[in-house]
Amino acid sequence: MRKLQGNPWAVLVTLCLGFFMVLLDTTIVNIAIPSLTADLGASFDEILWIVNAYTLVFAALLLVGSRLGDVLGRRSMLITGVLVFTVASLLCGLAQTSEQLIGARALQGVGGMLLLPQTLALITMVFPREKRGTAFGVWSGVAGLAPVAGPIVGGVLVDNASWRWIFYVNVPIGLAVLALAVLVIPATPRIGRSIDPLGALLSTAGLTAVIYALIEGERYDWGRINAVFSIPLLLGAGLLLLALFVADQWWRRDRNPLLPLGLFAGRDFSVMAFVTTAVLFSVAALLLPLTLYLQSVLDLSPLQAGLVLAPPSIVQLLIAPFAGKLADRVGGKFILFGGLVLFATGFGILAATAEADSSRLSLMPGLLVAGVGMGAVFAPMNTLAMRGVTVQMAGAASGVISLARQFGSVLGGAAVGALLQAQLSSRIVVAASDRAGEVPPGVRDGFVAAMRSIADGSASFSPLAALARLGIPEAQRAQVSALAAEVFGRSFTEALRPTLLLPIATLVVAALLCLLLSNRDAVPAAPERPGTEDATEPATAVQQVR
Repeated sequence: MRKLQGNPWAVLVTLCLGFFMVLLDTTIVNIAIPSLTADLGASFDEILWIVNAYTLVFAALLLVGSRLGDVLGRRSMLITGVLVFTVASLLCGLAQTSEQLIGARALQGVGGMLLLPQTLALITMVFPREKRGTAFGVWSGVAGLAPVAGPIVGGVLVDNASWRWIFYVNVPIGLAVLALAVLVIPATPRIGRSIDPLGALLSTAGLTAVIYALIEGERYDWGRINAVFSIPLLLGAGLLLLALFVADQWWRRDRNPLLPLGLFAGRDFSVMAFVTTAVLFSVAALLLPLTLYLQSVLDLSPLQAGLVLAPPSIVQLLIAPFAGKLADRVGGKFILFGGLVLFATGFGILAATAEADSSRLSLMPGLLVAGVGMGAVFAPMNTLAMRGVTVQMAGAASGVISLARQFGSVLGGAAVGALLQAQLSSRIVVAASDRAGEVPPGVRDGFVAAMRSIADGSASFSPLAALARLGIPEAQRAQVSALAAEVFGRSFTEALRPTLLLPIATLVVAALLCLLLSNRDAVPAAPERPGTEDATEPATAVQQVR
């Protein structure tokens, strides 16, 4: 095992296992919602918090987690994060009430925020510059696979065991990562002597308010939450706190700030932070409506929908290391540009081919093109973001990029959810009114009301559930169910096409911004003697890649 100590590839395997576990839990819970409702008696509000408590804590504390890695050592924080996440997963599985599960999910978020920022920083440290593209390609491929694997793994576990096993499965993985981390990850230097408490408070409070508002905004129709708080108030307060945070970091710029603003002095890092946000925004803006389309329009089970999404994720996993290796050799700027164009093209093919009665096979061309594009995007995206980052800045840079990923995902889900609801609302009521004459006179008003309840968000994306909810007699419900499914399917598909224009436009803007990146793409040959690296290279004591 001593030969594996500090071996970059062994370190990479350990890091990939750890963050695969963390990212898997962003989606694995969704498929267990019916079981959670039945077993714990969870209300709708409690279910939302079981799903979102993890994301909220995880994203809001990422900057703090990255700084803790600088101050206390990245290896130590990664091990601590894995330990906390593993214990929290066990507590999730043992939970007997919704409140216990929500608390354990929040604790999972604490573990995730300690673990994830350390991964990019450690890759930057242990891999020489000419090998980082390949390493980031592997990292990116696994990162793309994990969220799609969540519904598949969750479906198998829920169908064959119980919802508790979607959390128990993390325990053996966590223990394996702990053992590997102790054995193969080298000790890392500590940078800085303390954390900025005011900066940590301002950033956490600001991000919590903004992310909470984005997650819950559609649920409250972007209006009032209660007598005191509203979504616009939370957004405004969060943005104000973040502005104060930036001012505090500028004032403390020479005294161990939580976020060194010097990171953004370089054009490349600033561009890549935006591109990362835009790409993850677009991924979320595709997955949400596409998942609803597969399950609510094509009537696939969550497991079947996950299997439809698996091929592009597998393609991404296969393409990403090669894209990263090519970026090492010829530079990543134009590989990233081409990947973004392919990614947007795949979205366009999906928008053009999706119909209310599409077969799963007919969706594959668009999905596979998007998968190739994603594979060509994520590896050079991380390489370009971390290029030129010194060892002193690696932890902070990793925290910013990790936060950009999470914030982009949350923002994409919120934006496309609101847009899809608006597009569907403008179509489904008109379609239902036009077709109401085809149902018996006694249920026409109920039929239109059921479709309207889907449009205004008061019912789920299920026409049959909406009909049942409004009390239409069972005998007549069977008569109108086929028409309701047809009206919903066609209306949703028509709403899907303009909705997908948002992520397509976002990817096009991101591709154009890539042209602003500097041309210093080609990586020089590795130095023959230690100590000859340039000033941007981390000084590490780990062995070179074999």
